[in-house]
Amino acid sequence: MGIEKVAVIGAGTMGAGIAQVCAQSGWNTILYDAFPEGLEKGMQRIDAFWDKGIARGKTTVQQKQEWSENLHAEPNLENAVKGCDLIIEAVPEILELKQKIFQEVEQYASEQAIFATNTSSLSIGKIASVINHPERLIGMHFFNPVPIMKLLELVKHDKTSDATVRIAREAGSAMQKTTILVNDVPGFATSRLGVVLGNEAIRMLADGVASAKDIDTAMVLGYKHPMGPLALTDLVGLDVRRDILNNLQESFDDDSYAPHPLLEKLVAENRLGKKTGMGIYDWSSGQAEETEMPEF
Repeated sequence: MGIEKVAVIGAGTMGAGIAQVCAQSGWNTILYDAFPEGLEKGMQRIDAFWDKGIARGKTTVQQKQEWSENLHAEPNLENAVKGCDLIIEAVPEILELKQKIFQEVEQYASEQAIFATNTSSLSIGKIASVINHPERLIGMHFFNPVPIMKLLELVKHDKTSDATVRIAREAGSAMQKTTILVNDVPGFATSRLGVVLGNEAIRMLADGVASAKDIDTAMVLGYKHPMGPLALTDLVGLDVRRDILNNLQESFDDDSYAPHPLLEKLVAENRLGKKTGMGIYDWSSGQAEETEMPEF
């Protein structure tokens, strides 16, 4: 089955990024969000990304025009998924919400459609358990910022069919992503490692081992990480990382995965990282600047 039409459910940072790369891949791409303001903001985010590319000489005006013609905002879920070959969900990390969406989507989708969830830690099998055709659902875990990051982590559960895996791989290649295939275990391959490193870096910051900048520099220059664990946590979102840690703690019944109290405090104060302008770093200038940590 060739992919021609794609729907992306959820127009937040990840959903907008996924819709962008789908449109750039030449597919008829429908972006849906339950909230009109969220849908509008997602479309604006994509447009701004393309404009920035033009300003930097990495994108042409003609490319933007072609990609824009492939991208459509749709406020109605039934209209969004009708006739789509691939439907990618990118809503918040709440199991019941994802299950509800796929139950609705399955009512309107074609019998050939492949379902994908962008979850970074939830069980693919549990998400698929509520639909009639679990063999058509797979995890497609993208990384932020989606248009730049080359990795696509495919996650298969026990009932995912070989055909679904093959189509997901082909979709990844069409989006110019390198795909890896992992089994449905908590945290998969990437999130499990990433959040543990980030949580330990937060513990070191709280313990006064070094400044945030120096902890990050240690990993960038000492271990050739492209970005330090604290800056990366700000980019991913402190709330996202907190939720993944909570899921791992519950899944493995292991308190070593518990979010550090400083992480919990930052989330409680809505210091969620770059997306809110403040997290471990102050991002108000557009760059990561050191700032004081709250008491916890």
